[in-house]
Amino acid sequence: MARETSSEAFASLEEGIERGSFDAVDLMLPHDAHENACNVAFDAGKHTILEKPISTDIASAERILEAGRNAGIVLMVAEQAQYWWDIHKTRELIDAGEIGSVLTAHATFYDPMGIDPNETLPWRYIKERAGGGVCMDGGAHWIRPMRLMLGEIEEVVASTGSHIDGRETESFGLSLLRFQSGVIATFKAVLTSGRIGPCADFRITGSDGEIILERGREGRLMVYNQKHPSGHAVMSSYEGKADSYGAELKDFSEAVLDGSELAAAPEFAMGELRTAMAMYRSEETRRWEKVW
Repeated sequence: MARETSSEAFASLEEGIERGSFDAVDLMLPHDAHENACNVAFDAGKHTILEKPISTDIASAERILEAGRNAGIVLMVAEQAQYWWDIHKTRELIDAGEIGSVLTAHATFYDPMGIDPNETLPWRYIKERAGGGVCMDGGAHWIRPMRLMLGEIEEVVASTGSHIDGRETESFGLSLLRFQSGVIATFKAVLTSGRIGPCADFRITGSDGEIILERGREGRLMVYNQKHPSGHAVMSSYEGKADSYGAELKDFSEAVLDGSELAAAPEFAMGELRTAMAMYRSEETRRWEKVW
């Protein structure tokens, strides 16, 4: 990577801070390494973009956020779904009353297993290192859009499990989410090596219509209502998703260089972590669990 980017490589973050010349760090590490790496960066006065989830548990995440506030630096929790423009357009359509009052929603997340044959036991398999599985990790990319479109999640009931040998963290989960607005949604997250049939990433049903965000590269944001009973394609639901990483880094850079406000404060990312943790508690208690 150093050769490809004409940059210098260091053996550790500490060595990089001691010898390097930079103002900010992007921490892309196993989840259990987040808190220590953040403390090293904060102590050195480095602006920090931290990949989600914030940490392996709520207490550690809250310590990171508090330390970031006290360090006087820009801290951003990276979540590229914050910059999915079809999600923001969907919220605009909802607010404009295009489907009436939102009643229910469905979100479906599939992700490849991504097993590295060179790893005897991937760190994501180990609960102590990862904190959780597909719901907490890749599933966060679907929980954030639901929060952006439908508001804050109040409570969840869920069941999770693993179909992968040697994996301590869940590889699939199914949840029922109740939002503070009264909307009820389902959320399915699955790691799979198989083929997936046609489905929508998100389906939002209102009293007067429905919005569907289709899956895949040819997916569209579709509105079905009285004006468009056969459906109206508002925009691509895929276009811009690849560019969302650039938008994310642009947002962080402008906050560092210009003092602009981030699209989402780092504290906002607690919503995804708390939702996943509530799912895990529900798996144990077999009851509804509060998110906040």
